[in-house]
Amino acid sequence: MKFLHAMVRVLDLDASLNFYVNQLGLVETRRTDYPEGKFTLIYLATEPGAPEVELTHNWGASETYSQGRNFGHLAFEVDDIYQLCEKLQQAGVIINRPPRCGHMAFIKSPDGISIELLQKGGALPPQEPWLSMENTGSW
Repeated sequence: MKFLHAMVRVLDLDASLNFYVNQLGLVETRRTDYPEGKFTLIYLATEPGAPEVELTHNWGASETYSQGRNFGHLAFEVDDIYQLCEKLQQAGVIINRPPRCGHMAFIKSPDGISIELLQKGGALPPQEPWLSMENTGSW
């Protein structure tokens, strides 16, 4: 068995692509429009050939997608959790669980998908300003 991808439905395609590509650094690996079904599938990965995140955009959708309890989060290993969280915070991304321990943080996508960030190679030494930060939301 081989893990292929996780799918999330997105309402605002531009906001979602900005988040996943420009802020998290994923790369678009493929995109297919389905005019007959009025939807687009966009696949993103950390690098070509890696497991993917499939963004499903239903054209003209106005419903709000609810978060089922059966979907927990996406997880990404990062080179420097403090540096990435600082960059994300400066871009306006809310850090729901700051990386106080130097190992783990949680953020949310524009569509409310919880994303876990894990420090590559083990925890970094705890450092400010993350030590004194409170959670800013639920994860």
